Amino acid sequence: MNNLHTPAEAVPQLWKTRYGVMNSVPGRCPASRSLAQYGEWIEQELDQLSEIVADDQHVLEFGSEYGAHALWFARAVGERGKVHVVEPRRIVMQQLCANVALNGLQNVHTHPMWLGRTSGAVELGTVLSGLDSAVERKERVQVRTLDDLDLDALHLIKINYPGESMSVLEGAAGTIRRLRPNLYFRMGDQESAEEEVRRVKDMGYRVWSHLPYLYSRNNQVGNANNIFPGRVYQNVIATPQEGSTTFDRLIEL
Repeated sequence: MNNLHTPAEAVPQLWKTRYGVMNSVPGRCPASRSLAQYGEWIEQELDQLSEIVADDQHVLEFGSEYGAHALWFARAVGERGKVHVVEPRRIVMQQLCANVALNGLQNVHTHPMWLGRTSGAVELGTVLSGLDSAVERKERVQVRTLDDLDLDALHLIKINYPGESMSVLEGAAGTIRRLRPNLYFRMGDQESAEEEVRRVKDMGYRVWSHLPYLYSRNNQVGNANNIFPGRVYQNVIATPQEGSTTFDRLIEL
């Protein structure tokens, strides 16, 4: 007879995080583990972005990570701002929507799709936790370009999928020329990093390196146990050359 009991690791939990109440199925992904252990996720990214995100702005985040940063964005831009979160993974999108509803975020708009250089469809692998092992299931996901969204304002594009910046930005070429948003993204591997920086500069941007640690000793719950020892993300923050924004504490590339 099949065991019909739900494994403990697959039971959704509610966590009181730094920016609101969040729901997520506990798992092995860094964002979920960080939310469970620390009540926050890569706070150093938000510390940096707080220098360029302000009231009434419109921001777009590709890759929701359960809404961990969307909750902060919703506060940072205020009631008259807008937060667009693009999330292609079905279960993660459902958890994102639950978190948006739990916190009553009227200014967050969710988009279930993948962002690419052209419209179409793609199969994405999703890891599902079973009773005895993890299995991967592929699901067909709609692909659209950021230009397809035809946004009337955009002040920041944040890309959480490493190595995907070029395809997303190519599909956003018209939006970038028209609205000139700031950019913040996680870089790909060493072979692609130089090309990513060069192409962002070619779009008329100044580029700085940002290396946020996954763990912060000043985390929300005061947990001194570092489950991410020495781990950092290789990020880039970029602003239009015609603007006056600079980051004196960062290394310009």
